[in-house]
Amino acid sequence: MPVPQHIFDPPFNIIRSSHAVLDVVDLDKSRAFYETTVGLHVEDRDDKAVYLRGSEEHQHHSLVLRKAPVAACNRLGFKVGSDGDLDKAASFFSENGITYAFTEQPFQGRTLQFTDPLGFQLELYAAMEKRPHLLRRYDLYKGCHPQRLDHFNVFSPEVQNTVDFYARLGFRLTEYGEEDGPNGRIAAAWMHRKGNVHDFAITNGKGPRLHHFAYWVPTAMNILHLCDVMASSGFLKNIERGPGRHGISNAFFLYIRDPDGHRLELYTSDYFTGDHDHEPLRWSLKDPRRQTLWGAPAPRSWFEEGSPFTGQTVREPAFVADVTIAD
Repeated sequence: MPVPQHIFDPPFNIIRSSHAVLDVVDLDKSRAFYETTVGLHVEDRDDKAVYLRGSEEHQHHSLVLRKAPVAACNRLGFKVGSDGDLDKAASFFSENGITYAFTEQPFQGRTLQFTDPLGFQLELYAAMEKRPHLLRRYDLYKGCHPQRLDHFNVFSPEVQNTVDFYARLGFRLTEYGEEDGPNGRIAAAWMHRKGNVHDFAITNGKGPRLHHFAYWVPTAMNILHLCDVMASSGFLKNIERGPGRHGISNAFFLYIRDPDGHRLELYTSDYFTGDHDHEPLRWSLKDPRRQTLWGAPAPRSWFEEGSPFTGQTVREPAFVADVTIAD
């Protein structure tokens, strides 16, 4: 399948991935998990929502937990360069038949919500309330010391169409997994705006669903420490995959599940991709180093389970990728 060309003059300027909005059933239980076990900082809370952020972040929140009757991914948020980019985005959506609306969201400036052609529910904003970062407040550090939100990964039933759409918005492909042979199809893709491996990754599967969101941590030792914390605080079964090192992205990782089953990755040590002529790296789906540089395959749950988007119908994938799954 074709690899998209980089577009350096997109219709509007997305800066980076910014925040996730998750629907959770037990707000207090979810807050305790993310605050005490993982180590995010609670910035605001009420009886309907909790707003959290990492130590390095100046923005008010990078994770919003909303009390809801059913667990789901409500929205994924991206920051744009200026307020004018919101109007440019609205024009682009209008011209392309994409549903959108300007809304008011707590602690954010003007916010543009839309549902992309694949069913992913997103929001764009240019301004969010600022807070002093807590990077040097080591007395407040808990869990694995998460610094900042890094990326999202989604299940898409139409990977090529998803890649092509986000390439139009200026997302640049860094790495991809593809079937071998002359008619090989792309089964996974990593795309960025901020100059590292990805802000938005696309995985073949039933969707639209959120596969995971990820926070950057300072070192691999922070990830190992989180394994000890979870093993000694009643969350051993919430460790799904890792710790390990990906071949794709080179990142050291751990995947965990929160009380509602939402998947969170703790992530460090990927690489710079900001040069305009950075070429995408192709991986064969049969290369065992692709999933984990050390050769260990992912569990079945990692390929099959994810968080649906609120109100969206989950569709079967256009094809089933032949991937290696752990016994």
